[in-house]
Formats: sequence, structure tokens, C-alpha cells
Amino acid sequence: MMNTKKWIALILTALMLFGAFACAKTTEPAAEATEAAAADDDFAYIQAKGTLVIGITDYAPMNYYDETGKLVGFDTEFAEAACAKLGLTPEFIEIDWDSKELELASKKIDCIWNGLTVTEERKANMDFTTSYLMNQQVVVIRAEDAATYTDTASLSGQVVVAEASSAGAAAIAANLPDADFTEVQAQSDALLEVKTGKAAAAVIDLTMANAMTGEGSDYSDLVIAPIDMLDEEYAVGFRVGSTATEKFNAVFAELISDGTLAALAEKYELSDLLIK
Repeated sequence: MMNTKKWIALILTALMLFGAFACAKTTEPAAEATEAAAADDDFAYIQAKGTLVIGITDYAPMNYYDETGKLVGFDTEFAEAACAKLGLTPEFIEIDWDSKELELASKKIDCIWNGLTVTEERKANMDFTTSYLMNQQVVVIRAEDAATYTDTASLSGQVVVAEASSAGAAAIAANLPDADFTEVQAQSDALLEVKTGKAAAAVIDLTMANAMTGEGSDYSDLVIAPIDMLDEEYAVGFRVGSTATEKFNAVFAELISDGTLAALAEKYELSDLLIK
């Protein structure tokens, strides 16, 4: 027969096991709730990494490489200044512009900071910060064709190029429906198509057209045609519902107030387009 001490030991062991099981069942939901809350807080996710992964393309004067291979540009320095205020390290990676929304949603990148135009369509797939620059879509043609392409009608049936899934592509659809629209991978490719005679015109951002064409540039033989297209604004795109949007909006206000953004705009000849 089992003695009294053994019975007591068995009863105590059973009580301890039951208590541990009950405690685990109680704390599991709390732990899961904490993890879910962290997952929902996008800024906390970014802050925990310590880096802000920024999706860009090579696009002067916003993000581009200088003669030494260093990444520079208005948006590059803007992002660096904003990240410094939030204790984050910016990490710039080049993305496929056509799949930018997927790269953002999948967390391959944390935001798009690359002369990103605010559109109603994009608002369904990302959250925008406060707009900071005005911009336009413009038509770029060869200088020798200036007398030929003077309005939208003159480009009917002509090959007109723009970057895939860009504001330029949307501007062509809205303003040049009778043109022979061809997509290219980047705005710089669009300029090359015009320069080499493969296209009559390119529709690109005014900021890039000013930086890349005209006297002293690689595209000195290209000019902006006097054809009205879309007016637009630039902002930074974060994930839908991201808590980072509000954090960066607050920093943007500081950088405007202390003159940092105005100084960058002057450096990159964008002062006339800066939203104050």
C-alpha cells in the first residue's frame, strides 16, 4: 500500500501541473495580443529594425548618382535629414517602378521616396505623407521638331513614350489618347528614345526634364514643348494604415520650419516648386 508521504507528493505534483497549464492558457492570449499590436504598428516595426528601407529609381534631381557614384538628390538628402530626426538609418534600394505597390505591401521596402506623384488610384494602395513639391507632366521633343509638335493634336498617331505605371503614362492616356503610346522601364529611357528618333515625344516629370535637358546637359538637343498636361504633387508613400506616415509628417513640418527643406530646394534648383 502506498504510504501517506507518496500520496501527498503525487497530489502536490498534480496541482503544480494543473496550475502551470492554467497559467499558460491565461497568458497565451495576452502574448498573442501584444504580438498582433506590434504587427499593426508599422512605425514600431521600422523602429525595431533601426532602418527605413526606401524604394527609389535613378531619377535626377530626386535620387541619382553623382560622378563619384554617390547617391545624391533632393529626395535622398530629404530622407536622410528626416531619418536623422527619428533615429533611423535610411537604406536606399532600386526597385521596379511597375511593381512598387507589391514591394511596399510585402515589406521589401518601407516606403517610396522618389518623386512619387499623389493620385487617387495610388491612394488605394498606399498612405501618402503631406505633399512637399509641386510638379507637372511635360512633353519633351527634339528641338528640331519644335515647329511640328505644338499641341496635343499634332502628336496624334506619333510614338509617345513614358515610364510604365507612371504619372506620365496616365497623362498620355488622359491628354494624348490618339498617340501611339509605348512604355519604357524608366524616364531616362524615355528621353533616350526621343533623342535617338525612336519616338516623337516623351512625357516625363517637369523636375527631371529641367534637370536632364537643355544647354550643358546630355540631352541639349531636347526641349519641353508648350503642350499642357497634368499638374501634380509629390509625397512619400507608406503602407496602407502605416503609423509611420504621421511620424514623418511631424518631422516634415520641423524641416520646413527650420529651413532645411528650403535649403535643399535651392541646392537642387527646385525652390519654385516647393510647397511651403
